[in-house]
Amino acid sequence: MESGNAYYTILLADDHALIRHGIRNLISNNPALKVVGEVGDGEQLLEFLKTTQPDLLILDISMPKLTGIEAVSRVKKNYPDVKILMLTMHKNKQYFYHAMSAGADGYLMKEDSDEELLLAIKRIQDGKSYLSPFLSQDFADDVISAYRNNRSSPFETLTKREREVLNLVVEGHTSKVMGDILCLSPRTIDHHRANLLRKFDMKNSVDLVNFAVRNGFVTPSD
Repeated sequence: MESGNAYYTILLADDHALIRHGIRNLISNNPALKVVGEVGDGEQLLEFLKTTQPDLLILDISMPKLTGIEAVSRVKKNYPDVKILMLTMHKNKQYFYHAMSAGADGYLMKEDSDEELLLAIKRIQDGKSYLSPFLSQDFADDVISAYRNNRSSPFETLTKREREVLNLVVEGHTSKVMGDILCLSPRTIDHHRANLLRKFDMKNSVDLVNFAVRNGFVTPSD
């Protein structure tokens, strides 16, 4: 991160040069923003960050050599102060949840307007999260409210084990079968299931499954 700099610095990571060119031109119209570099794949991204850390990384979710989701995890682990705005054509809610749970700060659609890009940058610069209006129409109000108000989605608070149990709950397995699959006792599985109900504020497993599937946390085929 460049200290003492009046600019809000931005790195563009997209394998399409035309996309990068268009974003650079748009950003150049704002004197408070400055593009400090462009990369075309995940490996170039990681190499660039070794010498220069921008305030914001605008990252394509479909990157060669290292996927956008993998890149988010790597960047946030090594450079936690770098904010990340995902830029994608994927409207599938699972992409959104995976990106945000990996550490992304915003999710912008490539078909969003130029003004929406600048709004997304401003929201993230102000320390808030951002969600494309193309997605917000399809999400449950409580999930959208969590991200709009910069609060955590229940999915973000889940441990790796709880996500595994959630997938198995959606598939309809009993605690005993889940225990066999995960090499855990049924009592431990029941403990994880109770935690899932508490974190999602659900009364029973049926409500939990319906909510998880409806909002794209998991799909029955996972």
